[in-house]
Amino acid sequence: MQDKISMGMNRTGLKTSPLLADELLEQLDLQADAPAPAIDADALRRAYREDAEPVGSVPPPTSIKGMFGAAVEALGGHRMHVLLDKLGERAAYERSGVRIYEAMLRKLDGAEDLPPGLTEAALREIRDDEASHFALLCDAIERLGGDSTTQTPCADITGVQALGLVQVMNDPRTTTAQALETLLAVERIDTASWELLVSLMDGFGQEELANEFSRAHVRELEHEERVRGWFTAAIHQRALGDSKAKAG
Repeated sequence: MQDKISMGMNRTGLKTSPLLADELLEQLDLQADAPAPAIDADALRRAYREDAEPVGSVPPPTSIKGMFGAAVEALGGHRMHVLLDKLGERAAYERSGVRIYEAMLRKLDGAEDLPPGLTEAALREIRDDEASHFALLCDAIERLGGDSTTQTPCADITGVQALGLVQVMNDPRTTTAQALETLLAVERIDTASWELLVSLMDGFGQEELANEFSRAHVRELEHEERVRGWFTAAIHQRALGDSKAKAG
């Protein structure tokens, strides 16, 4: 697949048709001077917020050990359901990450002028890390007495957030560089989220899980650095004609 970005008949800018642009701006001025609509949009949105139900709920622990642990944490002011919600969120995101890297592998098929280091083997390595992190999170949820098959509220939200990333990766029109920029967004969210989980595990006194999550965080930082290098090299190749661009 060759880079599809080129000079062409893009007619979205105002300067492509100055006369019609002036007419459009005049209409905007007229609308700005028009009386305010009878419906107060802000008040309507506020009413919707006040009446809205929560996105979902976190189920209680599914084992005696889990219920006991939650009760002990509650005595210390800790809310186990908040931790389980964030673990469910990360598990959902890592599952989406596997799908996104699978899409990137498909996009690599037939691609030309790839940046240095961007290979099928390198992508599969990161894809496998995402899968192993998903398994780690599911195991952590079970060890804390939760149900790893539950879609928690934050898991629901992150699924919606990731939907756009998945759509961009599967769009046949997107270039390698655009796909790499999407992967970089994925990894930036990943590294910040794993850092948060490590601090939560420390706060809950889960030293073993904190250590395991720290190792996952280190791997995610490595992913981010590799993807950033590939993306930078791809843009340099495209913009500067630098065939010797090196991935960081």
